[in-house]
Amino acid sequence: MPISAEPLIYGLIFVAVLVLVEGLYLTVFGKSISLNSRVNRRLEMLEKGKGREQVLEQLRKEMSQHMKSQKIPVYALLAAKAQKANIAFSPVQLILVMAVLAGVAFAGLTFATEASPVVRAAVAIAMGVGGVYVWIDNKAKKRMGLIEEQLPDAVELMVRSLRVGHPFSSAINIVAKEVPDPLGSEMGVIADESAYGRDVGESLKAMAERMDMQDLRFLAVAVTIQQQSGGNLAEILDGLAKVIRSRFKLFRRVKAITAEAKWSGMFLSVFPLVALVAIVVIKPDYYDDVKETAYFIPACLVVAGFLVANIFVMRALVNIKV
Repeated sequence: MPISAEPLIYGLIFVAVLVLVEGLYLTVFGKSISLNSRVNRRLEMLEKGKGREQVLEQLRKEMSQHMKSQKIPVYALLAAKAQKANIAFSPVQLILVMAVLAGVAFAGLTFATEASPVVRAAVAIAMGVGGVYVWIDNKAKKRMGLIEEQLPDAVELMVRSLRVGHPFSSAINIVAKEVPDPLGSEMGVIADESAYGRDVGESLKAMAERMDMQDLRFLAVAVTIQQQSGGNLAEILDGLAKVIRSRFKLFRRVKAITAEAKWSGMFLSVFPLVALVAIVVIKPDYYDDVKETAYFIPACLVVAGFLVANIFVMRALVNIKV
């Protein structure tokens, strides 16, 4: 019996959708938007001749535009992750990208498969929305991981600046110049806001809430308390840097210890679905003898319930908070 190639075609089209959305992003915004750049994006924009106020306005707009658009249907699923990833695409542009990708996927499915138009349309929409979601999720995880890794070094740089006599606003500005993205541009926005009169502690607190990062909350609280009650800020931040670095090391250790369990859980969650698809592809009539019985649908629902419960249980077992 010939084996259908349609599942493989669906997978290849979905991968093509992911590659296409990354290509569109880099084409529109260039390599400066990449987190691999040695010079942070804020400094590069300033070097190109843009004014400080103009750069600040653009970066603040990019940092807040996604959460302001949560009421848009479908987009609410992406808003929080798009904000953490700091996607430069506006919400309207992202929705247009979804539509374009869905159209490309529909054309690919029409050319490569014999599925009905309704099925092709449903799968194409799922690929367009799902492709953008997966892409944004990966961007958010990578960006948040880099910020967590950069933060101890940035705080230690502030400590050295304070100890040689610089005020805290100058220490923030030094971090904005010396640290690459993503933290460099974030600190640059705080430095610019401070220059225009906003309280530094308030800016740090807003950044911590926007990124939902505990270590940044510690930094914001430390700076706010020092501003209100006084004290040696350099010593406070030095202790904070040590705590953040210790938490980061512990997190890496926990991640290494639980890596095998995570892969085991992923395999146990995915394997039943892969086996089901393989059975249906290789032998489509495999369930013909039982699918007309009264117990077939209830049994399928029970199995599906166990599979969903397995995903949540395995995730809870390996999701250790540090």
